[in-house]
Amino acid sequence: MYIDVWFPILIIAFLLAGAAQMKVSSAYNKYSRVPNRRGISGEEVAAQMLQNAGIFDVRIERIAGNLTDHYDPRTKTLRLSAGVYGGRSIAALGIAAHETGHAIQHDRGYVFLALRSMMVPLSNLGSTLAFPLILIGLLFGGHSASLWITLGIAFYALAVLFTLITLPVEFNASARALDMLEDQYFLDSDEMPGARKVLSAAAMTYVAAAAVAVLQLLRLISIFGRRND
Repeated sequence: MYIDVWFPILIIAFLLAGAAQMKVSSAYNKYSRVPNRRGISGEEVAAQMLQNAGIFDVRIERIAGNLTDHYDPRTKTLRLSAGVYGGRSIAALGIAAHETGHAIQHDRGYVFLALRSMMVPLSNLGSTLAFPLILIGLLFGGHSASLWITLGIAFYALAVLFTLITLPVEFNASARALDMLEDQYFLDSDEMPGARKVLSAAAMTYVAAAAVAVLQLLRLISIFGRRND
């Protein structure tokens, strides 16, 4: 009898991912109530960092939502949520600096950001087609079942690869952000731990997502191998 050893491991990974998301919210909520000593906003920090980096073709926009901040390399637009754009907290500066780090990565040709951008359509395709293809193989069976399931797993692997490529992109952006916040005197040394905690918590959500994706892939491969035995 086959025992799915991957399922309980996957459940634990999902729980850890949920815990990581809660830690982000907790860190953000805590340090969003701590104003930075210089009284500057996230938008002002992002604009100054871009200028200091010699980047003048990136737009900064305010967007709705909470923690919806991101950099769009297609349009060279840095989008900051309302709480970060106009926020003057340590958390707001940390997040604004992180997204500015992505803009600087793009300008400098950071290889993992370029790879991630190239992987976006493939990842979307993989996420969309993977499980329908596996389902087709399970429903129709026959000699073609293995082919459909293998295609589904291959497409899912593309989505997993995207999550893995995302890790160095996010860690590098956070490292750039912390260096700029300190070296360009936006935060004092005693304010830096707060920004570091916010960005570290956010980074762990990407690690957890990657772990869940990899474990799911291994589970699919394990199940597929069992079907061929």
